[in-house]
Amino acid sequence: MQKKSDYQVIVIGGGSAGYAAARLLSDEGIKTAIIDGADELGGLCILRGCMPSKAIIESAKRFNQILEAEKFGITLENPQINTKAVIERKNQLIDEFKGYRQEQLVNGKFDLIRGTANFTDPHTISVSQKNGASQILTASHFIIANGSTVFIPEIAGLAETGFLTSDDVLTAQSLPKSITILGGGAIALELAYYYAACQTEVTIIQRSDQLLSTMDQDIAKEIQVALEALGVNIFCDTDIQRVTTDTEGKKTVHFNHQNHPTQVSSDEILCGLGRSPNTKNLGCDLADLELAKGKIKVDLTMQSSQAHIYAAGDVCSPLDVVHLAIIQAEAAAGNILKQLNNDTSDPIKVDYQLSLYGIFTEPQIAAVGMSEKEARAANINYKTADYPFNDHGKSMVHGSEHGFVKLIVAEETGKIIGGAVIGPEAVELIHEIVVAMSFGATARQLLEIPHYHPTLSEIWTYPAEELAT
Repeated sequence: MQKKSDYQVIVIGGGSAGYAAARLLSDEGIKTAIIDGADELGGLCILRGCMPSKAIIESAKRFNQILEAEKFGITLENPQINTKAVIERKNQLIDEFKGYRQEQLVNGKFDLIRGTANFTDPHTISVSQKNGASQILTASHFIIANGSTVFIPEIAGLAETGFLTSDDVLTAQSLPKSITILGGGAIALELAYYYAACQTEVTIIQRSDQLLSTMDQDIAKEIQVALEALGVNIFCDTDIQRVTTDTEGKKTVHFNHQNHPTQVSSDEILCGLGRSPNTKNLGCDLADLELAKGKIKVDLTMQSSQAHIYAAGDVCSPLDVVHLAIIQAEAAAGNILKQLNNDTSDPIKVDYQLSLYGIFTEPQIAAVGMSEKEARAANINYKTADYPFNDHGKSMVHGSEHGFVKLIVAEETGKIIGGAVIGPEAVELIHEIVVAMSFGATARQLLEIPHYHPTLSEIWTYPAEELAT
């Protein structure tokens, strides 16, 4: 006879996804525990991701706007950025956010157990605490939501030379005069913008032949032009060989650029090559969990290869963004409820058709739905149209020099299947297309919706008009 489990559900990880799942389950009367061994409660988004990075980027953006104020008829003398004050403001904001989340985690609706969890078999975990103590817990179901950590590449000399990560940037109270950033994805570009806007000399070294390797080439080219206009040096199509330090403390990255030996020296090096899922020490093999490229393999119901184990967030997601992690966690919790209640109705599935992505460079970048690259791969007949910000009234008043909006529609129906924007307030503007797509709108229907003039959002009517045939 099987021993009764300690919990009906154990959630591993107390970040945004883990909390969302535990809250839903406990509200339904399910005996639930969260296991979290982080030094500080709150999760990646609040402590070291979305919120703190956007806080410091906002300060950099304001400073850069002040430097450009003369274009708007405003004269200022010797403006300065106080990095210490920037970090203090960020800390105050984050203290509020994390304080609220920590209150939610200890509100008594579920048990909060501090420690690091690893499976010893498919229904059992060992929880190790920092004082060396450990305990064994069992559950009938699990949700793994323990997130990710900064990815550090194996490059000769990198560890010996020393480097920064995104975590370090969020606490640094001074700015280097120059920095080399390894990587050309969202994290790398956001931090490149932060440093460049603060007047640091920035170099980006990207392995693939374009920035933002998963996005359409027109978006990648436009952000490269915009960053280069800000003074950023960019090398794509590279192969990093090694890192060295000279007698003056300069750090040099040696790499092949389009098969030509090249080197760049700077005061600091930043690893901006993304994040790795926290599966390495989870005991996935002992739980018989199948992995795919290091992530827990799940289906659209968020169920893993073990019927009673689900996952959500960075540890399994095709896109590491917090709003999607919460959607995934709520789907996982909802499907576990169905199992516990012997509910045989159709399971909850996560719909990735409205996959939404935002990058807080300046100009900002945002996209929803399918890219042209994805539409071609899926053999979908599509049409696309775009329109530049520098030829649009409110954008010209705004001072926008770079960027455009783009719509992608199914050729046969005119239904919008994707949209992208690089330009002012792009991460806000994309939501108009999210709403349109959620209602299955065509380009003509989007065109017929009234847009106030002059506004940034009316720029969507231009590609909509071209496609509304």
